[in-house]
Amino acid sequence: MNSKDLKEKLFRPSTNGWETVSPEEKQNILDFSNDYIKFLNTAKTERECTKEIEKILNNQGFKNINTLQNIKAGEKIYYVNRHKNIYAAVIGTDNLENGFNIIGSHIDSPRLDLKPNPLYEETELALFKTHYYGGIKKYQWVNIPLSMHGVIVKSDEEVVEVNIGENEDDPIFTIADLLPHLSSKQNKNTAENVISGEDLNILIGSIPFNTNEEVEKVKLNILNILNKKYGITERDFVSAEIEFVPSFKSKSLGFDQSMIAGYGQDDRVCAYTSIKALLEIEIPKKTAICILADKEEIGSVGNTGMCSRTFECFVNEILEKTTGNQAGLIDKVFNNSKLLSADVTGAYNPNFSSVYEKNNESYIGHGISILKYTGSASKGGASDANAEFLGYIRKIFEKNNITYQNSEMGKIGIGGGGTIAYILANKGMDVVDCGVPVISMHSPYEITSKFDVYNTYKAYKAFYED
Repeated sequence: MNSKDLKEKLFRPSTNGWETVSPEEKQNILDFSNDYIKFLNTAKTERECTKEIEKILNNQGFKNINTLQNIKAGEKIYYVNRHKNIYAAVIGTDNLENGFNIIGSHIDSPRLDLKPNPLYEETELALFKTHYYGGIKKYQWVNIPLSMHGVIVKSDEEVVEVNIGENEDDPIFTIADLLPHLSSKQNKNTAENVISGEDLNILIGSIPFNTNEEVEKVKLNILNILNKKYGITERDFVSAEIEFVPSFKSKSLGFDQSMIAGYGQDDRVCAYTSIKALLEIEIPKKTAICILADKEEIGSVGNTGMCSRTFECFVNEILEKTTGNQAGLIDKVFNNSKLLSADVTGAYNPNFSSVYEKNNESYIGHGISILKYTGSASKGGASDANAEFLGYIRKIFEKNNITYQNSEMGKIGIGGGGTIAYILANKGMDVVDCGVPVISMHSPYEITSKFDVYNTYKAYKAFYED
């Protein structure tokens, strides 16, 4: 055998996925991506994402598990947890004790949250105080258009929904940076300290209320506007969840329109692809479950995060309404379940090549990325999937012509990251991280490849159906 044939036999190919697609599949990729872009522009917060996905599930014949007395094979069900976290499932024909095929992603993203007492006036300007959520580069959030999303719950428990800055006629908001002419001292700071967390104050108004009284007139005018529009007072911010996110739209990127630029793709790209894959499952052998979790960006804590036992309640409800529950059954189910921790990973960015180890990075356009472990140097905080499970995943992907790559995220000791993988692994499941590579992760405008997005949807569907 000559060296060329031997290389073809023994080397692992690394091919740009666009070179392998037919004209028909290319059109499928573009159509799928157009729908995904619409979703990104509709669902910019975890609440909006949950609301939109619940609407999609209802339209596709899924039923809220709380409305059912009994559940049989083929039943399509879901459960919404406090408007910010959702589980969906298609019940399989196999004995539930043999475990489930689960894909778990998260629908929260880095953002700016309002502080409990946010509104103040200074030098006749009205501003909101914020507290950033998740890992961000703070300097990236100044001088960009921001929109206001969330809910305000009044003392009579009326819930007021807020969404300002997305429509063409809406005003936007911003954080005003220091002009270059006065920033010689600021420029000497490290990137982390160019702007402090306490300086992420959002500019919201400048017209004073028409009165001769000595009051904070601009603040009063803003409260008057909010009171007329929403019927709220300043005290109502105490029981509010208001988030500020970039107001610009997700769009196709590049002359060839091969990529997607948009806010919140970590991790709504995996949420969208995993739920779209579930919608196409009819009656699987193993019960297929899609987890859309909250709070991943701050450690998966809280009763809507993956550390909550609410997912166990959902599984217990499935067991109770199918075969009947019994002591220890849920532990057997979890121990026999397989899970893809569907989270994005950092893609190689040629502008910053020094932080990457090229042999073990994810590349845009090379398909879904599998990470055997995440964590920091020494694999700290990683669940570290075993070889047998990786062999099982390889078999599924290769059998279904799924383009995949294996990677870490940056050189050892440069940084690290975590996902929900370890939480489910602690329950006894076989787990591996498996998601879309992203350039500029955690920025206000993240970048993905349309090929990778579509290929991830195909990979998740194949996993559900195995």
